[in-house]
Amino acid sequence: MLEHLFYEDKGVLLQNLHSTAILGYLAVFFTLALLFSHPLYLAGIFLVGALAVVTAEALEKWEAYLKAGLWMALLVMLINPLVFHAGKTVIWRSPALPLLGNVSICLEAICYGAAMGIRLLAVLTIFCLASAVVHPDKFLSLFSRFAYKSALVVSLATRMLPAAARELANAREMLQLRGVDFAAGNLKERLKKYSRLLDILLLASLEGALQTAEAMQARAFGSGPRSCYRRELWRPRDLLCLTAGCLALVFSCYARVKGYGDYNYYLQLGVLVPNPASLILLAGILGSLALPLVLSWGWKHWPYLRLKI
Repeated sequence: MLEHLFYEDKGVLLQNLHSTAILGYLAVFFTLALLFSHPLYLAGIFLVGALAVVTAEALEKWEAYLKAGLWMALLVMLINPLVFHAGKTVIWRSPALPLLGNVSICLEAICYGAAMGIRLLAVLTIFCLASAVVHPDKFLSLFSRFAYKSALVVSLATRMLPAAARELANAREMLQLRGVDFAAGNLKERLKKYSRLLDILLLASLEGALQTAEAMQARAFGSGPRSCYRRELWRPRDLLCLTAGCLALVFSCYARVKGYGDYNYYLQLGVLVPNPASLILLAGILGSLALPLVLSWGWKHWPYLRLKI
């Protein structure tokens, strides 16, 4: 079950972008999710993020993020009306309570909590997309030119959890083939069976550490200038996706300067669409963010486009 949280090569376009291009695109995505407070802008960013997850074929990974995100978003929507009572539209007022007095539930507080819940889901979706399309080795190779030893330590640390999960699953399967039933027996007996998994996991980790150390010594790590085995090529698709992210950022900055991306929740809810130009800018932002997704669809269904970009 934990394997869905780790990087899996699906062969989609977003996974075949240059590390700089995909990180720049995701950085713009993340910035826009924090930049806007307007509910339409937040909902649009969340929907484009959801489409990006579908394009990256990471629905199983996204499901794990949504299970936690929906509960947190619901918690925000419930707590905010209880602690903030500055809205003018009172939906319900409680009788006098000890130490609390009269508690008022305002429509403005509910709407603000819902908007912040959408922002939380959008941010989690972006992190899910990043874990699905950014290869850890490619990501760390960007920084290895400046601090290759630190990058190596981080790379080994990020590999530790997936490797431990894989070793644990293999050890459990091996013991089950030998007749060990982890669901049978009382609590003490089950703990004893699971302790065998920890012993196997510890031995496998030590053996893996020795193999890594031998490989580093055989390759003369740290004895001279660092060489590069694989170099990433900059292709037209990288330029298109990075340009799309930059264009979305320009539209967003203009919308923020004009005040279209802001929304007044307190003391009274503002007008949802005060100016048609806000919808035009929103369409431009979402269209720019969706351009890599359109290219990804063409990459999958049109071999000629794959050849050209």
